[in-house]
Amino acid sequence: MTVFYQFSATRLQGEPVAMSDYAGKLVLVVNTASHCGFTRQYAGLEALWQKYAAQGLVILGFPCNQFGKQEPGTASEIAQTCHINYGVSFPMFEKTEVNGAAAHPLFDYLKTELPGLAGRRIKWNFTKFLVGRDGQPLKRFAPITSPEKMETAIVAAL
Repeated sequence: MTVFYQFSATRLQGEPVAMSDYAGKLVLVVNTASHCGFTRQYAGLEALWQKYAAQGLVILGFPCNQFGKQEPGTASEIAQTCHINYGVSFPMFEKTEVNGAAAHPLFDYLKTELPGLAGRRIKWNFTKFLVGRDGQPLKRFAPITSPEKMETAIVAAL
């Protein structure tokens, strides 16, 4: 079993989920925020989820309040914003730190495997990590990369 599948996280509703539940799926891990200039990417991520879920794509959203305090809400408020404003139906997880001593181990792993321009740090909200069906990290996308611009890489990995 690859390292990715050894992690777990807690959904917004409070239930724990093992990443091994996504074995055999193409996984896109995204650190999100409801009050960010990139928040409109929720709609594009949902469109990718709707278009490719049947082929094995899963998108995992991890709200984060580390960048400009742009995710201040409670789990309930985050869920409402995602669903009502953007129609998000892909799995959303509890508010998560992605940098620093309290960073979730999943993000420490992904940053190590796929460093970006900021090295082994996440620079801002909506940094995205594509993980292959075998659990191997494939590609990192910058916050400015729209979901539509990731479609070619997603289709190639499916």
